[in-house]
Amino acid sequence: MTDKVEKSDKEWLEQLGPKAFKVLRKHDTERAGTSPLNAEKREGTFKCAGCGEPLFASDTKFESGTGWPSFFQPISDEAIEEKVDQTLWMTRTEVHCAKCGGHQGHVFPDGPNPTGLRYCINGVALEFEPKDD
Repeated sequence: MTDKVEKSDKEWLEQLGPKAFKVLRKHDTERAGTSPLNAEKREGTFKCAGCGEPLFASDTKFESGTGWPSFFQPISDEAIEEKVDQTLWMTRTEVHCAKCGGHQGHVFPDGPNPTGLRYCINGVALEFEPKDD
C-alpha cells in the first residue's frame, strides 16, 4: 500500500462532486439500482473513485439482486479496511478504501462461494477500468 491520501472536505468536494462526496466522505448510500456499474460485465478493474486505487476485479463481481454492485472479495487484503457500523439500529461492517479512507459500502456474510461474502458497494464510489484488448 502506498501512502495514504489526505485532503480537506473542500478539496474532496471539488474533486468528487456532491453525490460522490456524500458517499465517499460522509458515509451516505446511493439509491439502489441507480449505478450503471450494476450492469457492467466487461473484464477489468473497479477502482476507488476518490484515489484510483484498485479495489475489486471484475471476475469477483456477481449479481446479488440488491441494486448495488456486489463482489465476493477485494482485489487484495490490503485494498480495503473494515469498521463496525452501528447506525440504523443494526450492526454492520463498513468497507473503506485503505488508501484514501473513502466509504465504499458494507460487507455481509451472505455471498457466494468461495468466500461466502458480499461486498455491497456504492457504484458512485467506484470507477471501472476495462482490461486492455
